[in-house]
Amino acid sequence: MAQAVSNNTEKKLIRIDISSDTVCPWCFVGKRNLDHAIASSKDQYDFEIIWHPYLLNPSAPKEGVNKKEFYQNKFGSRSGPIIARMTEVFRGLGLEYNISGLTGNTSDSHRLIYFAGQQGLDKQHNIVEELFLGYFTQGKYIGDREFLLECARKVGVEGAAEFLEDPTNGLKEVNEELEKYSQSITGVPCYVINGKLQLSGGQPPLVFQRAFQTAASGGT
Repeated sequence: MAQAVSNNTEKKLIRIDISSDTVCPWCFVGKRNLDHAIASSKDQYDFEIIWHPYLLNPSAPKEGVNKKEFYQNKFGSRSGPIIARMTEVFRGLGLEYNISGLTGNTSDSHRLIYFAGQQGLDKQHNIVEELFLGYFTQGKYIGDREFLLECARKVGVEGAAEFLEDPTNGLKEVNEELEKYSQSITGVPCYVINGKLQLSGGQPPLVFQRAFQTAASGGT
C-alpha cells in the first residue's frame, strides 16, 4: 500500500502521519503549507504521506447544523474574531474562507479518506484536498453523500458509491485508527515525521522543511 511521491531510491524517505479532521480549518492551512514545503524539498527527499482520522465533535449530528450558528454557540463572543482571523489566514493562501452552509458529523468523510488510501496514498492526499476545498471555500456539507462522491470522482477513487452505501464499510478501520493515533494527541492537525518528530498546528513551510532535515538526520 505504501506509495512514495518519487521513485528516486537514492533519496531519504520522509514518512508523515497526519491526524486531521475534515472540519478543522487549521488542518487545511497546515496541508497547504506542508504541500509547499514538500514541493520545495522534493529534490532532496521522497515523501510518504498517510492521513488518519480525528473527530473534533464525535457527537455531531449526521443531518448537519448551520455552520454560523454552530460557531456562535461554541465560541460565543469569540466567534466573530475567530472567523475574521481564519478569513485573513485563508486569503494569505489565496483562498476565500466560506462560513456558509452546514457542519456536522465527519465519519463518512473519514471512511472515504480511508477507502481512497486503499487505492493509493496519492489519491488519499488528493481527496483530502478536495474535501477541504469544498467544505471551507464552497460551502459544501462534509456529510453530504453527493459531495463526497463528487470528491471521489475528481481524484479517480473507484467504487466510492458502493463503499459509502454500507455504513459499516471502513468503520472498523477508522475506529482502529482513532484508537491508535487520536489517544496520544490533544488536537489537530498533528504530524508525526518518521515516527519520531511531532509537530502540531498550521505550521509555516519553513518549519516543515526544518523538520524534514532533522528527521532525515535521525533527530527527534
